[in-house]
Amino acid sequence: MAKKIDEEALAEAYNRALALEKSGDVDAAVAAYEEVLAIDPDDHGGAAVRIAAMGRGEMPAKAPDAYVETLFDQHAEVFEDVLVEQLGYHVPMLVRQRLQQLQLGPFKRLLDLGCGTGLTGGALRDLCDDMTGIDISEKMVELAHEKDLYETLFVAEVEDFLEDNDEDAFDIITATDVLPYLGALEPLFFGAAENLMPGGLFIFSSETLPEATLAGRAYMVGPHQRFAHAGAYVRERLTATGFELVELSDINVRMEDGQPTPGHLVIARYIG
Repeated sequence: MAKKIDEEALAEAYNRALALEKSGDVDAAVAAYEEVLAIDPDDHGGAAVRIAAMGRGEMPAKAPDAYVETLFDQHAEVFEDVLVEQLGYHVPMLVRQRLQQLQLGPFKRLLDLGCGTGLTGGALRDLCDDMTGIDISEKMVELAHEKDLYETLFVAEVEDFLEDNDEDAFDIITATDVLPYLGALEPLFFGAAENLMPGGLFIFSSETLPEATLAGRAYMVGPHQRFAHAGAYVRERLTATGFELVELSDINVRMEDGQPTPGHLVIARYIG
């Protein structure tokens, strides 16, 4: 049975950690976040990611599932308004534009990883016969369900779903705004390869940071607690997992504190 979390102690430690981080006292903030992790090992608050964002601790291979699920459950109702209206997030429409410009599609079966409320599903609906959406957040999936865009919806962690799925292969897989919650990309790329038909397309967005900041690292947690990936790492992992790169373009993923967030829009073809 799961150990009951002391919610009061957790809130106190987390708020203290946030305040210390804000004040610039990194050592004390890290110690406070470590207290948070001791109280809540599943890490619903993303303490491990915040420690990594301050350049301390081990770089996690991905954001904790409990954190991503909690984050999106909490923000589900205002998600589209904040992301699209306030942060200028238009990646789903960029995906549509690139597919049309490259004359790719229409598609029989689409798998939308991290589907959220269905922004990418909505942008691509008329290009696909059958659409399946996956999201770790039950509240997001409920909102997507209300839009009646997808034939099938699952509440699941993306990598787990890809590993366990034994349905028919897809001819297109999308993953917009998924990579910022993953560090190491092998499980995602292998999983996508296993669920695609030969010649199928894998389209995703990633965030990146200047080479000087990445300093030779394949990925790191950036200042806003999201993972940034080096373009070279993305290319190399795709090749290693059986993909050929169709296109890697520089995009602005979203605005953050009034500044553009640089990233990549990647289209790859599974060659097996």
